[in-house]
This record gives sequence, structure tokens and C-alpha cells, in this order.
Amino acid sequence: MATAARCGPEVTSPDGVEAQTCVLTQAEDTWARTYYRNATGSALEAVLSFMGPGGRTVQMRCVVGADDEPGTCETPRERGRGGPTGYTAVAEFARTAGDGPLLLRSGSNSSADSGG
Repeated sequence: MATAARCGPEVTSPDGVEAQTCVLTQAEDTWARTYYRNATGSALEAVLSFMGPGGRTVQMRCVVGADDEPGTCETPRERGRGGPTGYTAVAEFARTAGDGPLLLRSGSNSSADSGG
């Protein structure tokens, strides 16, 4: 079964965090995923928020290792309500345990997003 993805731009922070966040659909399921790479040299925490129709929001917390390897964080799949354009995902990366400022925010939408 094919998976459709609606992704925002790839973004990079001056600190060395790279991410791209997407809303994915497969058949009747919809979920969010962020692809990341952490070159900061220390572990980070990511919070992935998945917002859908009717004000429904799901949040996942993911530990991002300091190993500079590509990784992913995703929400559980849910049965879609309406079309995939009714969903938005945002990932925020910060130092673990709230130690320090937000390092990067990555979203599934951008001004250049065609919705396709």
C-alpha cells in the first residue's frame, strides 16, 4: 500500500539540528513523522505535535541521541477524519530536561506548501 506524505521544508539550526516534519497517510490511517539528525554533540528531546480536525492533538516525546545518525520520531496512526490537508504536525527540539532554549522547530506546512 502506498504512503502519501505532505512535508514542510528541511530546516537546520545554527546549533547543528536538522529536521523535516511530515503528515503521512496510508489508506484510512493518518499520522505524523519527523526525520532528524543531531550534530550538537549532546542528547536532545523532541516533542512531536500532531493536530487534526476538531481540535484533536496528539503529542509524542522522543529522545534524540547525540550520535549524529539520522532518526525518526512518529505519532501513533489514527483513522483519518476528512482529508490529509486538515492535519498539521510540528516538531520542537530542545536540550533534555528543559535545560536550555528551543533549538529548532520544524512543521509539516510552509508558505510554499502546495498541499499535494
